Amino acid sequence: MEKLTLNLIQGAVTFNFSSEAAKRLKDQIDQLMTSLKAIASQSTTGGRPQPQKPMEYTHTGDVFLEVFCNPNIYPSPFAAKVLVTVRDERIRLTTEAELTRLIEDLGDYLDKIA
Repeated sequence: MEKLTLNLIQGAVTFNFSSEAAKRLKDQIDQLMTSLKAIASQSTTGGRPQPQKPMEYTHTGDVFLEVFCNPNIYPSPFAAKVLVTVRDERIRLTTEAELTRLIEDLGDYLDKIA
């Protein structure tokens, strides 16, 4: 099992993460990006954006990982942040990360395991 490194706004966290879990997270992020783009396009046309469902990804493996984002509070995908929680029986880390950085980190991980 490879290690995934998530670069946070301040610092980084590295943990074991399976390729299947990474692909599921990527699918969730792809859906989130679709929601964020829909909100951004509706706001540029002057229409009131339709509320979109938040992304709530959870994975339990060597550590518990939760990634949450409410797309309704960001004007564009480039401004979006995600709330990341990584915990095990000894430590719990909850912080924000930039969505674009999470996408890059996940892409790097998937390229490495391919």
